[in-house]
Formats: sequence, structure tokens, C-alpha cells
Amino acid sequence: MPRIHFHLQLAELKDKLLAMAALSQLAVETAVDAYVQRDPGVCQYVRDNETAINAAQREVDEMAYELLAKEQPMAIDLRFILAVIKINSELERIGDQSMSIARRTLELLESEPANIPFDIEGMGEYAGRMIRSAIQALLDGDAQLAESVREMDDEIDSMYKRTRAALTELIQKKPATAEQALHAMLVARNMERIADHAANIATDVIFWIRGADLRHQLSLVED
Repeated sequence: MPRIHFHLQLAELKDKLLAMAALSQLAVETAVDAYVQRDPGVCQYVRDNETAINAAQREVDEMAYELLAKEQPMAIDLRFILAVIKINSELERIGDQSMSIARRTLELLESEPANIPFDIEGMGEYAGRMIRSAIQALLDGDAQLAESVREMDDEIDSMYKRTRAALTELIQKKPATAEQALHAMLVARNMERIADHAANIATDVIFWIRGADLRHQLSLVED
């Protein structure tokens, strides 16, 4: 009976994490909408959603740490709980990046609109797909799907570099657009960071399934 109860608690922990993931995905979508529409009301919605994300993060962390303390899990169950804690943190950071986009959008409202070469909707759709796939990999225990999310990160890095180059060229040719272009560059950086967090979630899924700490391996290669 104790083990059955423990696994029911693990299932509940996963459900709480999935609810957190839904909030983070909503944050990205609404942040993109706020930027595209230049709508202060949508910016406020992103802010309200961030409050919900922060509360959800605390709830997931509290349950995960309680399970670690009381149940002292071993092997794959231990890795699952540790992965949940890491993923929970990544989801909260996705909310933070989305909030940064909303704040940047509010600042843009004070400037005259300009024709800026920035496909935020394309970057947002791609980053959202990465988040959904990473969470699906968690649901299915699918390390191969998680690997594919990590590979997707290269494309959004390229999107960011192309956007940055186009905006830099615009500033040089039309200095009057500099403020708008710099805001767009920072928002593009937020989107690129959101994708990084999605790739980190995929890495955490692989750690849970295979027991491989890929982040540590990557840091050794980079050093």
C-alpha cells in the first residue's frame, strides 16, 4: 500500500507540473499577441498569468521536496522528482521571459509605429512547438522526442541571428527606427531564451529516462 500511495503522489506531481506547463505556454502565446497587437490589456493579462505561474511553481516545488524528504525515493523515481524540480524552474523562467516581452511592449506604446523586420509570430510558434514537444516527451517518457527538441534549438538560434542582422541593418539605414528596432531585438532575444528553456526541459526529460546529465556534458565540451 505505501508504494501504491507513493506512485499516486508521483502522478499528482506530474499533473501539477502539466498545469504549470499550460500556464507557461499561455504566457508565451499572450506575450506574442501583446507585441503584435500593441495591446496594454493583453500585457496586463501576461502579468496576471505570471502571478499564477509563480504560485504554481511554489506548489510544485513544495510537493516535490516533500516527496524527497518523506519517501526517500531511489533510482528512476528519484530522477523523476529531480527532473520535475528542474523543469518547474525552466517553466517559471519561460514565464519571466514572456513578462519581459510584455514590459517591452508597453514601452513600445510610447513610440511611433515602424515597419520592423521581425517575425515574432514565427519565432513564437516555433518556441511554443518546442515547449509542447518537450512536455509531450515527459508525458510519454520519450527520450527520442526529447532529443528532437534539443535539435530544434538550432533553428530558432538561426532565426534570432537573422532577425538581429536585419534589425542592425535597419538601424544603420534608418536611424529614426533605432528605438523600435532595439526593442524588437531584445524581444527576439527573449524568444530565443524561451526556446533555450524548452531545450533544457527536454534535457531534463532525458536525465529522468536515461540517467544522463547532458547539461554537464555540454558544459565540459563548451569549456
